[in-house]
Amino acid sequence: MTKSLPLEQIRNIGIMAHIDAGKTTVSERILFYSGKTHKLGEVHDGEAVMDWMDQEQERGITITSAATTTHWREHRITVIDTPGHVDFTAEVERSLRVLDGAVALFCAVGGVQPQSEQVWRQSEKYSVPKIAFINKMDRVGADFFSVVESIQETLGANAVPMIVPIGKEDGFIGIIDLLTMKAVYYHDRDRGLTYHEDDIPAERLEEARQWRANLVEKSAEQDDALLEKFLENGDLSEAEITGIIRKATMARRVIPVYGGSAFKNKGIQRLLDGIVNFLPSPEDLPPVIHAEGETSIRREHSPDEPFAALAFKIVADRHMGKLVFLRVYSGRVGSGQTVYNSSQDKAQRIGRIIRMHANRQEALDEAVCGDIVAVVGLSGARTGDTICCSEKPILLENIEFPAPVISISIKPESRNDREKMGEALHHLSDEDPTFTVSYEEETAETVISGMGELHLEVLVERLRREYKVQADVGRPEVAYRETGTVSLEGEYKHAKQTGGRGQYGHVVLRLDPMDAGRGFSFESEVKGGNIPLEYIPSVEKGIIDAMRNGPFAGYPVVDMRVTVTDGSAHEVDSSEHAFREAARVCFRQLFLKSHPELLEPVMSVDVVAPEEYMGAVTGSICQRRGRIEGMDKKAGSLTVRGTVPLSEMFGYAGVIRTLTQGRGTFTMQFEHYEAVPYSLAEAIIQTRREQGKVR
Repeated sequence: MTKSLPLEQIRNIGIMAHIDAGKTTVSERILFYSGKTHKLGEVHDGEAVMDWMDQEQERGITITSAATTTHWREHRITVIDTPGHVDFTAEVERSLRVLDGAVALFCAVGGVQPQSEQVWRQSEKYSVPKIAFINKMDRVGADFFSVVESIQETLGANAVPMIVPIGKEDGFIGIIDLLTMKAVYYHDRDRGLTYHEDDIPAERLEEARQWRANLVEKSAEQDDALLEKFLENGDLSEAEITGIIRKATMARRVIPVYGGSAFKNKGIQRLLDGIVNFLPSPEDLPPVIHAEGETSIRREHSPDEPFAALAFKIVADRHMGKLVFLRVYSGRVGSGQTVYNSSQDKAQRIGRIIRMHANRQEALDEAVCGDIVAVVGLSGARTGDTICCSEKPILLENIEFPAPVISISIKPESRNDREKMGEALHHLSDEDPTFTVSYEEETAETVISGMGELHLEVLVERLRREYKVQADVGRPEVAYRETGTVSLEGEYKHAKQTGGRGQYGHVVLRLDPMDAGRGFSFESEVKGGNIPLEYIPSVEKGIIDAMRNGPFAGYPVVDMRVTVTDGSAHEVDSSEHAFREAARVCFRQLFLKSHPELLEPVMSVDVVAPEEYMGAVTGSICQRRGRIEGMDKKAGSLTVRGTVPLSEMFGYAGVIRTLTQGRGTFTMQFEHYEAVPYSLAEAIIQTRREQGKVR
């Protein structure tokens, strides 16, 4: 049995960044220098411990967030290496929901990149304290202080350097630690495992003193008593600086910034010190609270409190079945114990408890407050479920995920594949909340939806490799929406007599367009009981039925307020079904008169390429109905920022490689929905009619 540590010696952290900033390499170095592994795994060799999936090793990217546990200075650190590609944003979202702190990684050349901003916003949503690490100081164009400035300006963060690099690019040989005011040189002979400290070189002493003064000043600003001491003495002790920076980091008022080169094995030990010194333990977190009406349930982060945990990730393991990853917020739970799923109101038994090391496992007898573990036995659990003790239940805040923006049809090649495909798709959608599966009866097609082309490509490949399902894949389809543009009112009377009891439902509805992104709103203004109260929910259900497959083009209807203003009922023939049908037909008829528009997802696109290709890049964006919104020059490359409809971005990865001779890259993420030009909308609707998808 693994010994439980005091809560103050536990750190649960994530590593987050833009794609290709070096997250997995930093994770590998953390494991190596803390003694967890004895061999350095490289991403480009396909040997990284944290990139354990076949596709991660082949593509050289992180697809799924991998958890591992290591130790440093008698502290246990659970590290989650999250993906950087926007298609796998759900992995980042669920990891940040359960982590106590994070390391924000930045490339010393690229600085604050588009996905850096995205994950930063996600971490702010969950109030996650952060420290920063500026990686790749050995690369041409590296500029530590330029990136610090970019963090301050672009992200609005109070970035405080904890080190000063000694040299840069090929001349990067070490760092100056501003806490100890010592120069640190890493030894190449043992790949940076050992290092020596020395006095700061005379030529760097003045610069080091200036940045030390900045550190002391930023620390003193956070505490009135220390500010007074600083004004008297002009300096603070190492312990005083560490203490106040820790408090300020946990309050998200300061971001300590470290730097180095993970690939060249420099700077990681000081980063580990920063994780231990400045990021919070579970004990430092505010209690979890579940508010219900006027009462609230409160759980302190303590092993002595009743058990409460959040299921934040589901993995289908080919040997062990369904693994449910839990973050334990309070109490303790043992293997074989019965627990209560308060999200689904059912009891379940935990079979085994496992601490993960990427895809390797260590069996535990129990999980305690502060642990991140995987358990076997919670077969019905879903991402976001609360697992707790039945005697004192609690419901923790769920995890919100973005809606899918792209769909493809998928068809099994044989009858044998059809049976396997249904089960495999169920497992995959269980694992990934941004992956959805639906069945279109009109076309007899199975449709899968996700966050982007790469996302669906990876999932289809997993179907083939892991589940041995051979399937034909259709071309990608955009998740269009439709909405009305004018307000109007109308009525519909559903009256049928077929012998015996008839059907009668009469509704008067008003449709009003709402601002983009507002979704759907339903209100009732019926007076005098013209429609009995028990039938009002049926009216709402009928409207939702009609909105699910819009009358205009067969896509979901969004951004509409529907008000039932009047109607009538029959004392014998009225029923829930009659009012539901009356509302459904009334909505469809009115919506077609509301000057409906087809909406398409528009993506924020950032293209990075050498300056000589900018003409071709901007031309390619404009050809795709895109708008150029800005350009930034950085380290010999230009970044073009723009917005482009998703429907025009299929296959763009190949286009950008061709245009820039393989030297350009791009990232994109969902921005908003906007109206499709009339001529294109007509063509889309005509195609939908021919496919039988418009009822």
